[in-house]
Amino acid sequence: MLDFFTIFSKGGLVLWCFQGVRGPASAATAPVNALIRSVLLQERGGNNSFTHEALTLKYKLDNQFELVFVVGFQKILTLTYVDKLIDDVHKEFRDKYRNEFQQKGTLGILNGTFDFKDDFLRLLREAEESSKVRAPTVMKTFEQSVKSQKTVKCMIETRGEKPKEKVKNKKNKGSKKEGNEAVTASSKAAPSEKQSSATGDKEELTKDEILQKNREEFFKRHMKAGEKSSKSPKPDAQKEKGKKPRVWDLGNSNAKVLDYSNSTTNGNSEASPMEEFDPDMALRDRNREPGRLYDLEYESDEEAEEEKIMQNTSKPSTKKGGLGGMFGMLKGLVGSKSLTRQDMDPVLEKMKDHLIAKNVAAEIAVQLCESVAKKLEGKVMGTFTTVTSTVKQALQEALVQILQPQRRVDVLRDVMDAQRHRRPYVVTFCGVNGVGKSTNLAKISFWLIENGFSVLIAACDTFRAGAVEQLRTHTRRLNALHPPESHGGRTMVQLYEKGYGKDAAGIAMEAISYARNQGFDVVLVDTAGRMQDNAPLMTALAKLIAVNAPDLVLFVGEALVGNEAVDQLVKFNKALADHSMAQTPRLIDGIVLTKFDTIDDKVGAAISMTYITSKPIVFVGTGQTYCDLRSLNAKAVVAALMKA
Repeated sequence: MLDFFTIFSKGGLVLWCFQGVRGPASAATAPVNALIRSVLLQERGGNNSFTHEALTLKYKLDNQFELVFVVGFQKILTLTYVDKLIDDVHKEFRDKYRNEFQQKGTLGILNGTFDFKDDFLRLLREAEESSKVRAPTVMKTFEQSVKSQKTVKCMIETRGEKPKEKVKNKKNKGSKKEGNEAVTASSKAAPSEKQSSATGDKEELTKDEILQKNREEFFKRHMKAGEKSSKSPKPDAQKEKGKKPRVWDLGNSNAKVLDYSNSTTNGNSEASPMEEFDPDMALRDRNREPGRLYDLEYESDEEAEEEKIMQNTSKPSTKKGGLGGMFGMLKGLVGSKSLTRQDMDPVLEKMKDHLIAKNVAAEIAVQLCESVAKKLEGKVMGTFTTVTSTVKQALQEALVQILQPQRRVDVLRDVMDAQRHRRPYVVTFCGVNGVGKSTNLAKISFWLIENGFSVLIAACDTFRAGAVEQLRTHTRRLNALHPPESHGGRTMVQLYEKGYGKDAAGIAMEAISYARNQGFDVVLVDTAGRMQDNAPLMTALAKLIAVNAPDLVLFVGEALVGNEAVDQLVKFNKALADHSMAQTPRLIDGIVLTKFDTIDDKVGAAISMTYITSKPIVFVGTGQTYCDLRSLNAKAVVAALMKA
């Protein structure tokens, strides 16, 4: 039973609606709005179904007349006729009001009266009857099966006897078997009496005795081969056994140089000596504006390509086939023609391969191309427009739309809001091993300090050797770049640590309490790297997030991954939802994309991560210095992605 069926224009005007259950007329409003907001506006039309709470929605787009057909029903029901119904309604409605749409256009939609109830009920009745015509498949009885024809005697196997070959053989196999039997029969007549007696003895032996005998013959043959090889002359000079120790020419025997045992205690940065180093080496770019998060840049070659095209077109053609070249250039143009799937399939196949080559996950690339095909199918093109340029333009718009999130994360605004409520703003970093959580945490600390906020780093990675020492080194360096003298005697960054082997959730809770008492503005919680399939570690992470309720949960992922990015994010979100004890579990709020300077134009991981989670990329790591932190520029990423 259908809950509702509605037809509306892409401009948002409802043309006709059918309600199959009793209730308010606005019952279909919330599901349809969710479909528009989450699928149609976000260019996620690769799949024609959408689930909202207890309803399943299926939809179909008519790009020629800019119409959307949506049907909704309870997701616990399995209605096999829905796809046929939506196709029939689409065809019937379009054919019935085609003239009104073509002649009057938008005014026809605004002023038209669409009496479609009788036609819809007829189509619904036909679709339901067609689904009932198919009789369910009946299972075979035991008497009809092959097993019932076997006897107990044929299933008994005696020891030492070869099992009988199966009856189910192809004809060609049967012919081969007959030929082999003839050969073996002739060969059996040929051997001498000695061989026949040997075979008779073998038949009398058991299976284990035959195996033992064959094993002994095998060892005898190899012993003879070993004796022959031992007769070969030995080399005069043999290699000396053992390994000589390496002596380093520039070795340093002074152990004091390598002593880093002095550590920073909690809340006291003076216990460790202030590190002196060149700020230019740590920052590199001294002309930048302090505290500003620059956009990601990408140098596009479009202008150079346009100049080459202009130069080539300005030169007169000296070839004989001048008219032929002109007609060849106009061959790919479409003149007032509606696009079909056959026209787009070759272009979409090339686009899909191009996206996969740019590191977009294969599944995401297929869904993107499918979404573009549904968006363009039936759309009437202009006179001087090629199919390739149209598909490419639609794909670019879809990619930009995906990278522009529904909810923008403004960290500085949220920190100032937390300041007004006299509490620290808490950020938790999570991710798999080796993606750069601690390094990018230090970069974000530097950016926050330059914006005038004090930072407390909570060392909650109590598993990896050297994790606390790494954060301690970053704390020393950040304090050297921003000494207390430059901030009115206030220490801008401190490390809160309790060593190794402790409960990470408890350390985070103590750090947040310490920051609240000492008046810190931001708490950055560093966690241990963990694989998405490790259930105990994922349970510990879910516990840390559930107990401490951070303001922002950032997933740190590297730009080098392809299909693995989808698997990581899906399983991290699923693990956080499954292992959380809260009724509404806390999931990932944003993404930090690291190692972006190592991938050139293979930027597909950014598309994969945002597509699968609908979460924004908050920060992009582009290098090794504290200044190498950028905000995502969607157009720059798409330009790099579409570059040939």
